[in-house]
Amino acid sequence: MSTVLVSETAGVLTLTLNRPDRRNALTPEMQSDLIAALDDAAQSPTARVLVLTGAGEAFCAGLDLSALQAMQHQSPASLAEDARRIARMFRALYELPIPTIAQVNGHAIAGGTGLATLCDFTLAVPTAKFGYTEVKIGFVPALVSAYLTLQVGEKRARDLLLTARLFSAEEAHAYGLVTEVVPVESLAARVESLTHTLLANSPAGLRATKQLLAAQNRAWLDTAIEHSMAANAASRETPDFREGIAAFLEKRKPTWS
Repeated sequence: MSTVLVSETAGVLTLTLNRPDRRNALTPEMQSDLIAALDDAAQSPTARVLVLTGAGEAFCAGLDLSALQAMQHQSPASLAEDARRIARMFRALYELPIPTIAQVNGHAIAGGTGLATLCDFTLAVPTAKFGYTEVKIGFVPALVSAYLTLQVGEKRARDLLLTARLFSAEEAHAYGLVTEVVPVESLAARVESLTHTLLANSPAGLRATKQLLAAQNRAWLDTAIEHSMAANAASRETPDFREGIAAFLEKRKPTWS
């Protein structure tokens, strides 16, 4: 079964994260599948709008537990490669040359928050929760931090990253991370309406605008992401990370070093 379902109708390309039994939690395989789908979308002669959503009740729960466990036994080279793959996934979505819409049908946590909020438009149901929860398990929200700072400013980014608290769709809307909060029964129709608005615009104009926006932040992001990848890989070799994962698995409070 594919971890990312791909379908296209009348210029609208839909990518569906497809691990509903695991709340669409990200594995290395799923990250690679999403990167491949985004690369194909960037080169597609027919796709003009991309919709990203999740199968089942969640949008994306962040990294899968099995991937977190495996990190404890990876070599430094493997950890660095893993960080590069995650960075490429976020960058491919952020710099996709066609408009992107996140159809957030449920919780989007950690890396799931990153995927949801990196889209040009983020439409979320009222019950959706967001959060950069990495420091709760001794990890570092490295690769989302650069984008978050661009979106909400440094002071708000510090609040969300350091407290690791969950926050509602309404709060995310107030911060500018969510474009609209939409009743669950209206979400699909509202996304469809937005795609029609975008499809009515010039494809060349949309691509040029997306490329311009990406270029304006590229030099800063290049540096920020290099630092982020190094921090991401290094954090996985710390005693706090090992203790955080163990505590999570054993359903207990961590004892930090």
